Amino acid sequence: MASFDFSEEQILNILTSYKNKRSKEKERYERIKDTDEYKNKNRERAKNYYYTNKDFVKNKYQENKDMNLAKSSYRYYKNGNNINKFKERYPDRYSMLCECGYLSE
Repeated sequence: MASFDFSEEQILNILTSYKNKRSKEKERYERIKDTDEYKNKNRERAKNYYYTNKDFVKNKYQENKDMNLAKSSYRYYKNGNNINKFKERYPDRYSMLCECGYLSE
């Protein structure tokens, strides 16, 4: 790894320039966040992201479908204080949760 040797003055200069940059960015954002142009541009960007990543999200959901089902079933029975019923009714889901480390039993 590279080690950086900066003097105290250089470190102070870097920190102040970073603070100034962040404050200017925040000030700019506060100034333009309520404009119609910014809102429309942001909506368009979000819409494009949604349409380009639709398949990715769908695949991710399909891959995690069984795990999410097991977790939601476990939480349902846990909130009703019926964990033993969960173990009896869904031993495969229970073992899946234990294998992945979600449960420590």
